[in-house]
Order: sequence, then C-alpha cells, then structure tokens
Amino acid sequence: MNVQTFSALAEPHRLAIVELLLDEPLPVGEIAEKLNLNQPQASKHLRILNEAGLVEVHPLANRRIYKLRPEPLQEMDMWLDSYRRMWEMRMDRLEDYLNDLQKKN
Repeated sequence: MNVQTFSALAEPHRLAIVELLLDEPLPVGEIAEKLNLNQPQASKHLRILNEAGLVEVHPLANRRIYKLRPEPLQEMDMWLDSYRRMWEMRMDRLEDYLNDLQKKN
C-alpha cells in the first residue's frame, strides 16, 4: 500500500476534492469555488493529489480539468479487503461463541 496515498488523503481539503471528483471531472476553478478555497490553495492540493497519483489533469483550452484515477483507490480497497476479511472471520467466531453460550443456558 502506498503511504503517499494515505498522506494525500489525510488532509481534509484534499479528501473533499476527491469526493467532489467522484461525480465528474472538474476544472480547478470550479473545485475552488465548490470548496470555498482560493484558486492557488486548490491548485496546491491538486498538485499533491496528482503527485500521489490520485488525480490526473487534462488541459482544455485555458482550463485544467482534473479527474480521479481509479488505480490508487482500487489498490487501497484491496489492502483494506484483507482487514475486512479478518474482522468478518473474527465476528463469525464471536457469533458462534455467543450462540454456544446461549445454547448452554
């Protein structure tokens, strides 16, 4: 798992940008407006997200359109899945244990 991905997403504005981009690609100005940031702040956050591989940018005339890259999020999901499976097994064992206790009473 890429630590840079977690580091990039740990900042609330960057996480909010990722959530905005879930719906559709957006230009930097629209991202700044929707998050009530000035454009240099939004650009800085987008640069960090781009360096972490979470977004890609496409120039369109004088605008820069940002969109999410699915690969880092898929990688994170696969990493988290191992923990999900572990907790599901533990919860299943707990459920079995509680059912056994209930049968004994």
